Parts: sequence; structure tokens; C-alpha cells
Amino acid sequence: MDPITAVLSEALLARIAARAPGYDERNEFCHEDLAELTAAGYLRALVPVDRGGLGWDLPSLVAAQRRLAAAAPATALAVNMHHIWVSVSRQMVERGHTEFEQVLHEAAAGEVFAFGISEAGNDAVLFDSTTEASVDDDGSVTFTGTKIFTTLAPVWTRLGLFGKDTSATGAEGETPLIFGFLERETSGWRTLENWDTLGMRATQSHATSLEGARIPADRIVRRLPVGPNPDPLVFAIFSSFLTLLAAVYTGIGDRALTLGAELVAKRTSLTSGESMDRDPDVRYKLAEAQLAQLSLDSQLRGIAGEVESGAEHGASWFPRLAALRTTATRTARQVVDQVLSVSGGAQYHRESELSRLYRDSLAGIHHPSDDESAHRTLATYTLGPL
Repeated sequence: MDPITAVLSEALLARIAARAPGYDERNEFCHEDLAELTAAGYLRALVPVDRGGLGWDLPSLVAAQRRLAAAAPATALAVNMHHIWVSVSRQMVERGHTEFEQVLHEAAAGEVFAFGISEAGNDAVLFDSTTEASVDDDGSVTFTGTKIFTTLAPVWTRLGLFGKDTSATGAEGETPLIFGFLERETSGWRTLENWDTLGMRATQSHATSLEGARIPADRIVRRLPVGPNPDPLVFAIFSSFLTLLAAVYTGIGDRALTLGAELVAKRTSLTSGESMDRDPDVRYKLAEAQLAQLSLDSQLRGIAGEVESGAEHGASWFPRLAALRTTATRTARQVVDQVLSVSGGAQYHRESELSRLYRDSLAGIHHPSDDESAHRTLATYTLGPL
């Protein structure tokens, strides 16, 4: 049996899809979904076999996340953040950075990793931080600040985060940006329950207030300078985050097209007496949506394969990744919009799956790298820096 369908069986995906409307309606975390995915071994997908995982590669996980997102986008986006840290750590360990071994071992043991990176107003993303990181004499680091969009907030057991050592003077060679993994049992942090959103509600991506949360020295994994730099951690985070994010939004488009084909076949034109899947205007619109979806499919598969193989794209890697993320989130909205336009007024009702897919697709506007950041990256690559 194919390893993806062996883990994400049709029966499991059907149960997850059936629960998705209720989670959305109640603005509730997908606890049952996570429990079933954990039991199936899905959170260990990228962990190498010799470390207790399934030993998948990135293209396999990308394909699996598309399947999961087609069933329940918010559930797929939630577990995405765990997978990203495992993917990052897998890349770093393969490059000899053994400090990330702890992530692979703990993911195999059942720990759930969340992403504590985003900060309100921080358009520098990974290249600066508004969170204060205070280094203690024993090498431990205390973090104070607020992280937004902390997906998996109700259940994470490890929070990967970073902050800036404000005692650094800015001298050449200093590395004030400090990355580490916070254990949930640690004091000095709290969840700010503010996730009541338009879509992707089951992720429960509440903000996290860090109020002197201490990470011991052995859980500090990287120190970087402020500003863009070629450190392998930067590439590992960007390549893992943007590729897996694109997989989720590609899955939304996959599901929208499937629904569209089903819905127009059930509709009948009063004028012609034929089903709407024979209407030339309907066929044109869904063909346009499929054109965009197939183009994205090729782009996603290509990038995932090249990240896995370590392709040498040099300075074009970040523009390629930004282009993938931008294309994926735009295409999801475009495809759902086209499908809605031909599926009849009933799909505008709140209980419609297409209505929920439309709302979920809009979250893509806000993920890093957002539209402005992506265009800065592409303009700099094309025209040179300002």
C-alpha cells in the first residue's frame, strides 16, 4: 500500500472532513483530528526511521498535506506548524547541526511543536525581533514579548521561538537573535485567547504572551545576526514553511474543483434542460480554475523535490520560495471564487462547504511572506537592492 494512504486512509479523512464544519462553527480546536493523526503516526512522518519516525521525504509530506487540507484545511494548517519544525530540524541535522537532534527525538516521542515566530508589526519576520531575549550567566535565555498566530496553542508541548538580545551593542560579528524551544511546563508565559476569526478557526492560533519565559542553555539552538543572512537555519525555515504552507492552500484548490464538478453536474438549466456541466460558460470558468491549479501543481512538486534534493539555486532560492507561496495562496482564492460563481446561490449560505473553503482561503493573505514582502524579494532579485 502507498505509505501516504496507509497513514491518511480514506476512512480517517472522511471522519476528519465530517468534523470540520463543527469545529468551524464552534470556533473549537480540532482535538479529535489531532488525536487520530497522532495515533496514525502522522506527526512522526518526517522523522527518520532510525530515530523512531516514518522516514518520509518532503515531497511525500507535501502530497499528504494536500490530501489532508482537501478534507479539513484548518486541521492541515494546524499540524503544518509541527511538521515545519521537524522539517527544519531534519535539514539542520543532515547539515551537521546536532543541536537540532532534540527536535527529532522529541517528535518521535510524541511532543507537539508549535511556531512562535510572528510578532505584530514585525515585517522583518526572521531578520529581527521585538521580543526581548535576556541571556543569563548559565547560558539560559529569558524571553519577554508577544507572539501572534501561535497555531496549536491549546496543545503544543514545545514552542520554537526567537528573540533579540537587547544587551548586544551591534558590533560586527555579534549574533543577537536567539532561537530556542520552550517547554510547556515552564512558567513565565500564557495564552491570550483571541482567536475568533473569519476562517481557519480550528487552528486556534491564539497569541502567546512571554513574560520572562526561560529556556535552558541546552535548548538554545541558534544565534544569528540581525538582518538578511545566508545561515542554513534561515533557509531551512523559509523552505519548510513556504513549501508546506503552499501544500495546504493547493489542497484547498483541489477540494474546491472536486466540489465544483459535483455541484454543476447536479444543477439543471431551466433554459436548455441540460445539466450545468454542459454549459459552455461554466465549462470555461472551471477550465480556467483547473488551468491555474495544474500550473500550481507543477510548481509545488518541483520546489518540494528541489528542496529535498538540495538543488543549487543560489540567490534565486528565496524568490522561488516566495513565488510559490504567493502563487499557492492566490490560486486557492481564485479557484474557490470561480467555483462559487458557477455553483449556484445555495453555496453562498454559511453552512456550505464552499463558503467555508472561501473563508479558509483568505487566511493566505496574512501568512509570511505576505504580498508586500514577496514583491520586495522579487524586485530585489530582479532589479538589485534599493
